[in-house]
Amino acid sequence: MSSPVNLGANLNVGARADVFSKARNHERVEQLAIARQNDLLPYFRLLTSQAGPIVEMEGRETIMLGSNNYLGLTADPRVKAAAADALERYGTALTGSRLLNGTIPLHLELERELAEFMGTEDALAFTTGYQANVGCIGTILDANDTVIVDSGDHASIHDGCRLAGARLRPFRHNKLDKLERMLERAAGDGATGGTMVVVDGVYSMEGDIAPLPRIADLCERYGARLMVDEAHGAGVLGRRGAGASELLGVERRVDLRMGTFSKSFASCGGFIAGPAEVIDYLRFAARSFVFSAAAVPAAVGAALAALRILRDEGEPLLEALLERARYLHTGLSALGLDVVAPTELDDGSLALTPIVPVVVGDDMSAVALWKALFSAGVYTNVAIHPAVQPGGALLRTSLMATHEPEHLDRALAIIAEVVDRFPSLPQGG
Repeated sequence: MSSPVNLGANLNVGARADVFSKARNHERVEQLAIARQNDLLPYFRLLTSQAGPIVEMEGRETIMLGSNNYLGLTADPRVKAAAADALERYGTALTGSRLLNGTIPLHLELERELAEFMGTEDALAFTTGYQANVGCIGTILDANDTVIVDSGDHASIHDGCRLAGARLRPFRHNKLDKLERMLERAAGDGATGGTMVVVDGVYSMEGDIAPLPRIADLCERYGARLMVDEAHGAGVLGRRGAGASELLGVERRVDLRMGTFSKSFASCGGFIAGPAEVIDYLRFAARSFVFSAAAVPAAVGAALAALRILRDEGEPLLEALLERARYLHTGLSALGLDVVAPTELDDGSLALTPIVPVVVGDDMSAVALWKALFSAGVYTNVAIHPAVQPGGALLRTSLMATHEPEHLDRALAIIAEVVDRFPSLPQGG
């Protein structure tokens, strides 16, 4: 038997730097080492049961306040049966791209029904939501174009912009005067290409909603296309659950909408919905679609079943979800915590989302608070720099329509007991 190869021994150290050095010397190395030694790492914790309001994590019962399973449909018998039926009919995998040998009737049904649900001419399903954003933005735009993005946009949007090679003009989160300034600059660039603005409908960390009507006004004034990422809006907001664009009445003023199946649709994948000519162009030109293996049949079957449940009987689920969010927001605020306020809409009303974050401030304090809650039986998410601005660490809680009041009462009682041990936490107004 040959001996293992020591790659490091073959490097000519004096010639060039080792490309692996960044893995040893990045800014988080020491922090990760301390966190692992003290069991303070809030990431990659083991879920040892099905997702739901109450889960088993690392061998003990835990109240789940850190899931994007907003409608709770991962446990719905109809969704599970649809996944099992697709598995039985088409097997475990399609072993190829949609372009060549991986498209099945379920893909076409899903895309047709997604387009109808979103109110667009067509839709295209991708294997992941990340691939949907990267593939769409990286294909629609090129080096002649300008893309304007909110600084709080999801990483997949920023990565798609880099892939496109377009002129990138970011603006400060939800600051529309800054957006208009970027649109003015884009108009004065003298480039031969066009301009597209890309924003999240609901921002995943703070849970705030973009001011889409005013953004659409600006795009129309300056002749820019508008794309909205509805990953945390589709299956959550609006009368039908079509997202922030529906809630705010701008569905027909948004050119492209992106969504994911990994949240309210109880599966894995993503989609782009929009004009038929654009979707058909993506179908043949988006590299993340053309060169990726098709989503496995079980995932497609589950997403299609969840979409049909949302379409046919979603209203009580959507109402329950936002009522649970209101209940938790009120309960956390009553504890004196600094809970991120609901979004104030143009008509003066307040709009909640199922994302209810608590401002902690310091990164290490946020991690310590997360650990104390996890040990006491409540799981939340931690958002620290660079996911949020320095000094803006959050404890991110999120709700499901299937949370019962007693689940939330238990969680609030545990949180109340734990936060008493953290007197320096920011206080709500």
